Amino acid sequence: MTILEKIKSIFIRRPKNQTLTLNEDDELILQALGISPSDYVGKNSLKIATVFACIRILSEGIAKFPLKIYQDQGGKRKAVDHYLYPLLKLRPNPYMTAFDFWKCVEAQRNTYGNAFVWLEMPARGRNAGRITALWPLDANKVQIWIDDKGIFSTQSRIFYVFTDNLGNQYKLLPDEILHFKGFSLDGIAGISPLEYLRRTVENAGNAEEFLNKSLKGGMTVKGIVHYIGDLNPEAEQKFREKFEQMANGLQNVNRIALLPIGYQFQPIALTMADAQFMENTQLTIKQIATAFGIKNHQLNDLDRATHTNIYEQQREFYVDTLLPILTMYEQEMTYKLFTDSEIQEGYYVKFSVDAILRADLKTRYEAYQKAIQSGFLTPNEVREMEEREPMPGGDRLLINGNMMPIEMAGQQYM
Repeated sequence: MTILEKIKSIFIRRPKNQTLTLNEDDELILQALGISPSDYVGKNSLKIATVFACIRILSEGIAKFPLKIYQDQGGKRKAVDHYLYPLLKLRPNPYMTAFDFWKCVEAQRNTYGNAFVWLEMPARGRNAGRITALWPLDANKVQIWIDDKGIFSTQSRIFYVFTDNLGNQYKLLPDEILHFKGFSLDGIAGISPLEYLRRTVENAGNAEEFLNKSLKGGMTVKGIVHYIGDLNPEAEQKFREKFEQMANGLQNVNRIALLPIGYQFQPIALTMADAQFMENTQLTIKQIATAFGIKNHQLNDLDRATHTNIYEQQREFYVDTLLPILTMYEQEMTYKLFTDSEIQEGYYVKFSVDAILRADLKTRYEAYQKAIQSGFLTPNEVREMEEREPMPGGDRLLINGNMMPIEMAGQQYM
């Protein structure tokens, strides 16, 4: 037994009647033991259209927000001079754009309940101690260890153990890894919605499989063939094979089936309407969407949708679904990406959500006009929101009253 295995046996305690831990992805082992694994666990759950759509909407919804660094020292400003600014905004590592990076991280967080990002920090050289890249790890290969007995002198210390594709294990300290959680019961490890929705997800998968098999079978129903007389087993098997070959399959849809004299076919299968197939399917879709915080119109369910309530639902999607996720990301990164001195100097990260909150052109311009005339925003700040270059003299606050500079207000009465 290696040193790592000895430590692991201390950290991960099992009940006395449990001697082996199996991974649900090890299908060959489970099959050898006679255990039937679920077809919709982990990545396999993405086979279900509703689950795939929900995770895609969330991952792309988070990825489209630019991540920026700010500094608050008596006034907030973009810290474009910080060395992490281009890393977070443009390219976290040499192989991923910022959009691809966050899409990958959010997809893993929703699939496994946790997402892990390793912070690459060289120990030597001119970049020693600085973060040079952010690498997303396979959440299914990361274990969380807690030293609740103080074996390493610090009680309740958390460690992360990552196992690569070659079986090599690496111990990572909390300040070497970003840990983004989903819904959590203990605040240490997140829980995937798919874990608690396993039966609902399986129902959705079984419904899709049922429909797929029905289509492949030509949407024909099962039944009983009545025959006046007796048939030996060989004749029964031969007739069954020929009848199924004639009746099943897409090539036989809407074709006339011929039966010999003395044979009568009686269908016994329930139709989709009798089994309330569509109603159950719609209910399952809504249950999965609700668990992920996805609105009905985002899944093309427009039965009760209007132009007004879709706009309000989109704002609710940001406030109720995306905003808590963004806050979790921002707090984790602010705490671990910056040193204590940088945090004291007011550095923090924040996603720019102007894109999703941006209204139509007329509404935006009316709001800009009120903000400028009330001395709340400068013209150049408004131009920056519209991604236009600044103009000379546009950095001064103006107020209504012939639009004079704010420091000259009241001079016309003197």
